[in-house]
Amino acid sequence: MSEHYDVIVIGSGFGGSVSALRLTEKGYRVAVLEAGRRFSDDEFATTSWHLRDYLWAPAIGCYGIQRVDLLKDSLILSGAGVGGGSLVYANTLYEPLEPFFRDPAWGYITDWKDELAPYYDQAKRMLGVVEYAMETPADRVMQETARRMGVEGTFHYAPVGVTFGPEPGAPLDDPYFGGAGPRRNACLNCGECMTGCRHNAKNTLVKNYLYLAEQAGASIFALTTVTRVRPRRRGGYEISTKPTDKRFGKGATFTADQVVFAASALGTQRLLHKLRDNGDLPRLSRRLGVLTRTNSEALLGAIATDDSVDYSEGVAITSSIHPDPYTHIEPVRYGKGSNAMMLVQSALAPADTGRHRLREWAVNMLKMVPYLHKIFDWRHWSERTVIALVMQAYDNSITTYTKKGPFGRRRLTSRQGHGLPNPTYIPEGHQAVTTMADIMGGIAGGTVGEPVGVPMTAHFMGGCAIGDSAANGVIDPYQRVFGHPGLHVADGSAVSANLGVNPSLTITAQAERAMALWPNKGETDPRPALGARYRRVEPVVPKNPVVPDSAPAALRLPVVGVG
Repeated sequence: MSEHYDVIVIGSGFGGSVSALRLTEKGYRVAVLEAGRRFSDDEFATTSWHLRDYLWAPAIGCYGIQRVDLLKDSLILSGAGVGGGSLVYANTLYEPLEPFFRDPAWGYITDWKDELAPYYDQAKRMLGVVEYAMETPADRVMQETARRMGVEGTFHYAPVGVTFGPEPGAPLDDPYFGGAGPRRNACLNCGECMTGCRHNAKNTLVKNYLYLAEQAGASIFALTTVTRVRPRRRGGYEISTKPTDKRFGKGATFTADQVVFAASALGTQRLLHKLRDNGDLPRLSRRLGVLTRTNSEALLGAIATDDSVDYSEGVAITSSIHPDPYTHIEPVRYGKGSNAMMLVQSALAPADTGRHRLREWAVNMLKMVPYLHKIFDWRHWSERTVIALVMQAYDNSITTYTKKGPFGRRRLTSRQGHGLPNPTYIPEGHQAVTTMADIMGGIAGGTVGEPVGVPMTAHFMGGCAIGDSAANGVIDPYQRVFGHPGLHVADGSAVSANLGVNPSLTITAQAERAMALWPNKGETDPRPALGARYRRVEPVVPKNPVVPDSAPAALRLPVVGVG
């Protein structure tokens, strides 16, 4: 016996959480299916060495918040658990660089900067975005790095979704202290954001969108992995699941009139490729997997050779610099004791300089040998290290696809895609990290995949790009799936161009816009028919808004206009 819902949302990250709240407000009966587990604050790992609560690897009994996946062209970090990427991300909520809005992949459809502007504002209010207001040792390194690179004027502090104190004038017993959900505590600047905030200061989705969605009646099924989505003869879809932890229970079946895929860019791509391959969704666009983006990204780092300065102070990301209009670099840190990520560090692998790149890397590794005991300091690595997160807004991509493995099972892989090649060497990043190392009196490094052309990204996006037809997109501008009415995509896979900044705010804003255009249950749909010519649509006022009038003024959310 299957349970029926108006809408099934697959995944509970930024897109899934927005979908759950906004569709519940519009009168739909909504269920969220999440493969990861639910965490209370005190259940997060104390450090990243506590792999059972930090790493996502169900095959070995690890049900944590940090996923690590490998494709041919990228090593991918992403999130897991109820709240998705918000549990493990660095709280950083920038609007994207200008090239994102006019990228040729989707910029021809509408003025995206103008159309998305009010939804960025709404997302910021919901996520409690504030500008970081302290100066940390890592920020001083970044300021000096910017000065030496001739871009000192580009240094600025980061907008973050963290609670540092009550709303101005708010009473101390205000239940909405710091966000649109239950009361928060003030941030300790401990740097533990990316292992899971144990101090109730990080404005994760379980403290705003998901909290409010559940209050309004949405159901969340944790540790539930979706295996199939197939059309029903009577209309709608049947969704088959299995327990993520095989020790508990059996798989359940759900039915729904509509389905929102929001399982992260990688999760949604994997599932949709599987559903097309096995014939469940045969009319999916052949563009599935095309225009997959890595944010043109690299993760580098500078490691001090002494411990005179504690670089773990602050939230995970506190500031940024821009070496050029397309490149954005942030200092990143982990909290004290969270040193497991040191295992993926390596020497820098510069571009070819007349010798093979692997040879250059080997020479740099030899130079690091006298310092290995400090570089791989399992107790104090986070206190010695400033990670340099390098992002760019260039038009490059990879394409994901499936191929049969040695035992006949299909698996997801990748190849270079449209535009410039996915970068394996970013000169601006290497210049910045070597400058940082010089300032810190330390050593510059990269990640293990870089020498062999597999850079690391924490911001895997795209693959279900927005287009005006199935010939050039997987979803339409309202984020409905071409070829299969009733299916939608509302996560990072719908981000259709490289952002050059952290993607969480954009995923949230795009989902806010897509859900704002849905009709209330039982009302006429204002959107053109699937496949019809695009036109701008006014947002639909929800019949049952759930953000209460007692919230701080900045969090009262009237329906936004589209200008």
